[in-house]
Amino acid sequence: MKKRVLITGSGGLIGSESVRFFAEKEFLVVGIDNDMRSYFFGEEASTKWNNNLLKEKYSNFIPIDLDIRNEKTIEKIFEEIKFDLIIHTAAQPSHDWAAKEPITDFTVNANGTLNLLEAFRKHCPEAVFIFTSTNKVYGDKPNELPLVELEKRWEIEKGHPYWNGIDEFMSIDQSKHSVFGASKVAADIMVQEYGRYFGLKTGTFRGGCLTGPQHSGAQLHGFLAYLAKCVATGQKYTIFGYKGKQVRDNIHSFDLVNMFWHFYQNPRQGEVYNAGGARHSNISMLEAIEKLENILGKKAVTEYNETNRVGDHIWYISDVSKFKKHYPDWDFKYGIDDILKEICESGHF
Repeated sequence: MKKRVLITGSGGLIGSESVRFFAEKEFLVVGIDNDMRSYFFGEEASTKWNNNLLKEKYSNFIPIDLDIRNEKTIEKIFEEIKFDLIIHTAAQPSHDWAAKEPITDFTVNANGTLNLLEAFRKHCPEAVFIFTSTNKVYGDKPNELPLVELEKRWEIEKGHPYWNGIDEFMSIDQSKHSVFGASKVAADIMVQEYGRYFGLKTGTFRGGCLTGPQHSGAQLHGFLAYLAKCVATGQKYTIFGYKGKQVRDNIHSFDLVNMFWHFYQNPRQGEVYNAGGARHSNISMLEAIEKLENILGKKAVTEYNETNRVGDHIWYISDVSKFKKHYPDWDFKYGIDDILKEICESGHF
């Protein structure tokens, strides 16, 4: 019998990468996606196109239009299909949007996650549950690090314990998270608790900037994809604060899903990993604009807003050494130049 995987947010960046990855490993793939991304960010951010492509390409992919906030319909799916793996990527992913509708944000991110965890515990407790969390669970605590201003980026002092990146021991307390960050903290801790308290196999992956050619980038979410779209089409791009020198580590969707694969093969209980591009793949906003201008042969149209986004990070690079220690066969496939080139060549603007 084929292994069975449930993927929430199957039309999104990480969800669709997961569908492709596991469909090609001949899993029966059940995808849940109700295109709430278009509600959050407008029709330009719709994921319908991606789900339709996946449905056409993979006969072993079953897409279902379903809201993870609906406890009864979630339970029904788990009653009908015994899953070997659950990959939960569905979320409201934006700082700014969460502040507009905190209840929607929390019910999607926290309550939706709890619905899935409880159905998992009741109906397939031998399965593996993987959750895509976020580095925003640390709030703005990383901004307290001793940073140095360089010509095109902020950097941490050489020799600092976090120079190689921020590890899982950074405190999530005494910081400003944003409403989005708080709802993801709730989900993050609950996934850990179902692992530690109930003894289930759960893995929480605190992503940096997740990116790739399947990203339906919008102003409020999808840094590199949206920036590439703006440069390619001549649309104005607004830089919010920190002189445009804020640094993000960017991990390709394939590299993250490959982390999921390694975890699935040798799972742990209630484990947490920081998952980003690390020192291997990171870039500042100014550096990204310059590289995209060179790739696309176009000049970016930008404006600068001195007000940074609430809870935004000035410098964030993930330390992935814990995951590499636990799963030494895993490594990055994509660097930042590969990622930028692939986004531009995809033409998904």
